[in-house]
Amino acid sequence: MAALVDPHWLAERLDDPKTVVVEVQYEPDIDEYSTGHVPGARHVFWKDLCWDPDEREFVTPRQAAGILGALGVGPDTTLVLYSGRGQFAVYGHWVFGTLNGHPDVRVLNGGRGAWTRAGFELSTEEPDVAAVPYEPVRAARDDASRIGRDELLGLVGSPDTLLLDGRYPEEYRGERVKPGAGFDHGAERHGRIPGAVNLFFRDLLDERFTIRPPEELERVFRAAGAAPDQTRQVVAYCRLGHRASLLRFTMHELLGWDHVRVYDGSWTEWGSIVGSPIEREAR
Repeated sequence: MAALVDPHWLAERLDDPKTVVVEVQYEPDIDEYSTGHVPGARHVFWKDLCWDPDEREFVTPRQAAGILGALGVGPDTTLVLYSGRGQFAVYGHWVFGTLNGHPDVRVLNGGRGAWTRAGFELSTEEPDVAAVPYEPVRAARDDASRIGRDELLGLVGSPDTLLLDGRYPEEYRGERVKPGAGFDHGAERHGRIPGAVNLFFRDLLDERFTIRPPEELERVFRAAGAAPDQTRQVVAYCRLGHRASLLRFTMHELLGWDHVRVYDGSWTEWGSIVGSPIEREAR
């Protein structure tokens, strides 16, 4: 559980210069940070934090080092991430901790809501941030926890691979591409990867959007047939990879299972690839 921290753990370390908190903004036009944030927290939109600016790819270790150094994060700094939608903080944990090797990345369980419910105040002051040196931890990004579309295409229908679709049921059924109301966009087709099982990401969270304890998480995953003694490997996907990264985070970081990978192209890519098979409910 070291990857997941609670507000009391963070409150004890807010004055520690070796602890840096970053709020991950989940929509470019929704600014919750300015109305109140964890004191001292920096503020970055998720794409600016995690993606290469010129291509649809994660940052490299060198790019990650530049981003972290500019945020005042050194190689020996504990980086704590939170977001108004927790899967975006978990996504950052995956990109910087797993893929790019920052030694100590944590996620604040429940985010801002958990912070205030624990009795701690929010701040509207933006911190003065001094950049620090940061040499890349790795020569290359470690992509072992990812899977690409070509490999996944060869696994469709495999009895040894469980495809876990972390989206809303209406997305899984093929009624929408993008959750919620409004303009439905993000892929050319509606549906799911053939054979995928729907494990709604909200089932991993309680009514206050905090991640459930391990024993409850295991029950949810076992009900979907995703435990290591039930399938050889799991591939998690959603629409853009954020919810899928939450499935991986809870399985790998909290339950200690190492048989899960993320298809980060997810439905945005799969639903638009020429020749990719899809499945959906009858309309």
